Order: sequence, then structure tokens, then C-alpha cells
Amino acid sequence: MPAHWGGVFAMTLCVFALIASEFMPVSLLTPMAADLRVSEGWTGYGIAISGAFAVLTSLSIARLVGTLDRKVVLLLLTALMAMSGLVVALAPSYVVYMLGRALIGVVIGGFWSLSAATAMRLVPPAQVPRALAVFNGGNALATVIAAPLGSYLGAVIGWRGAFLCLLPLVGIALVWQGLSLPRMVAQAVGPRPSVLGLLRRRLVLLGMTACAAFFMGQFALFTYVRPFLETVTHAGASMLPWMLLGIGVGGFLGTVVIGVFIRRGLYRTLVVLPLLMAVIAVALIPLGAKPWPVAMLLAAWGFFATAAPVGWWSWLARTLTEDAEAGGGLMVAVVQCAIALGSTMGGLLFDRFGFAITFMASAAVLLCAAALAGLTAVEASPPPQQIVQTGEMV
Repeated sequence: MPAHWGGVFAMTLCVFALIASEFMPVSLLTPMAADLRVSEGWTGYGIAISGAFAVLTSLSIARLVGTLDRKVVLLLLTALMAMSGLVVALAPSYVVYMLGRALIGVVIGGFWSLSAATAMRLVPPAQVPRALAVFNGGNALATVIAAPLGSYLGAVIGWRGAFLCLLPLVGIALVWQGLSLPRMVAQAVGPRPSVLGLLRRRLVLLGMTACAAFFMGQFALFTYVRPFLETVTHAGASMLPWMLLGIGVGGFLGTVVIGVFIRRGLYRTLVVLPLLMAVIAVALIPLGAKPWPVAMLLAAWGFFATAAPVGWWSWLARTLTEDAEAGGGLMVAVVQCAIALGSTMGGLLFDRFGFAITFMASAAVLLCAAALAGLTAVEASPPPQQIVQTGEMV
């Protein structure tokens, strides 16, 4: 099959705009709250509602779009992203603001649910991990840039202007996708299992549980990196942005090189990454007061943490070749719920027991993720006689 790399890069630009739109409020909470006349906490619920709508959409998108051309679906989602940005930027009240945030949640759930299935139709099978890594490269780059850029634009042109600045980027992504994506007619091959019905397969259940444990362990620690750096490492105003930038740069590099390791051994990669992150979580406890070791450990954390989702999306593409859209919806729901659980668990531990117990708990959950990934690998392994006949290992 021909490779449509133009479509891959167009979707990557869309990912960049999507992630920037999702997390832009993080750096603009104070002026947004003042303008909308609510507390910063209530304004922050705009991120929570987008996550909730992402889960709802991910669980229903495959059935909602039916046999509609997937190119049309992606273009509609991109247009909805532009509408969300416009609604938020012009919101006269808190209720309208939350409506705009709900719309971006629909885009998040729909777009990521279709991402693996779309990658499988844009490039040959051997290049799918690379295409998914490119998608996640847009994710990592937006994570690096969105917060500081939003803060700067908010100071210069106001928070509404910051959201409006994303609209031209979304417009470019819309046009580029329209020109570069091929028609992707839905493949009608008879009745398919529901999103939740996929969990009846032992391999899918194990893999999704391992994926959930990974994201739960990751965000139990990562959500509270900033207070850790401020109160334990004592990173000042001049050092803190650079340490956070190091996490993002490490993440971007991780998405660039992860494809090599996935090709050499997908399941080995899925086991090793959480193990290395668990080691980092534990190492941060005795080294927490030393800025340079902490900076290097966090950069390595960013490298591994951002690379791992590429591995899990590649696992999805390999495991659910015939049900990639339903599997993508399930993956999005699992990840969003795991992030919520992990950040909540981390917050409770951080407030009550401090950073050391929080980081130990994160390491413990990550070790569980590695063990579950190992069990998933065993479940996916072909029978011994098949290995002898083909000479191949999973």
C-alpha cells in the first residue's frame, strides 16, 4: 500500500493544536477566573469536563460515525476544535466557557480513538509504529510549548487572545488534512464487538490493565512534580522553567527513537519502560534536594514516559487489527480514567504523607505495570510448536 506521510504530518499538526487547546487553561487560570467571575478551582474544572467528555466520546465514537468516511470524521472533529476555541475565547459566562471545554473533550475522545486505525490505513504495517511516534511527537512538542506560550500570550494580548491565536493553526491543519488524507471508507465486515466487549478477550483485558497501571503510576508522581521541585529541590523562578522544559525535551526525544526499540521487541519495551521509571521514582527520594541530579532524572523520566504511549498504541494496532477503532476508544477511556485515578491517589498521599511516600507508591504501581505487561506478553506468545515452525518470537 502507498504511504501517505503528508496525511500523517497533517494529523500531527492537528495533535499539536489539540493538546495545546486542551491544556492552555493551565497557564491562564488566574486571568480566566477573574474575567469569568469564578474561582480558579471552578475554572480548572474546564480541564476535568474535557476529560469526562473524552471518555464518553471514546466509548461511543465507533458506533456513532458508523460507515461515514473516516476522512470526513477527522475533518469534522478538526472543525469542532476550531468551534471550541472560538466558544471559549468569546465566552461571556462560565457556562458558555464550560460548553466550549466540553466540545474540546469530544474532539480529544474522537481523534485519539481513531488515531491508531487511521495510522494503519495511511502507512504500510511495518511503518505504523513510526507513524504513531510522529503523532505523539506533536503531543510532546505541544506539552513543552503550550504552557509557557499560553502564559506569555496571556500577558501580552489577554487570555481570550491566547485562545484565538490557536485558530489559524487549527485552520491550517484542517486544510492540510483535507488535501493530504485519502478517502478512508469504513470497512464493513459484519458485526463487530462493542468497545467494552473487547475486554472479554484475555489478551485485551491484560494489556489494558497493564496500560492503566502504567498511566496511573506515571501521573501519581508527575502531577506533583512542580510542588516537589519548589518545596524539596528548592528550584527558584529561574531554574524551575528549565527543569520542566527538560522533561518536555526528553519526551520529544523519546518519541523520536522509540520506534527502533519497538521494532526490536514490542513487549520487551513495554516491560522495561515502567521498570526504568520506577527506578527513577525511587532515586528521586534521596536525591530530591540536589538540583542537577533531579534535573537529569526528570529528563530521563520524560524520555521514557512519553515514549511508552507509542508502545501501547503500537500494541493496540498489532493486537486489534480488525477492531482498531473500538480498541482505540477503549484505550482512550482507560487512559483518561487511569490518569484521574493516579493523580487523585498521588494528591491524597502527597498532602497527607509527603513526596517520599507518593513517589514510592508511584514506583509500586509502575512495577505492577511492568509485571502485567510481562503477563500480556506471555498471553500473546504463540505455542512452542509454532515458534519452532516459524522461528519467530513475539
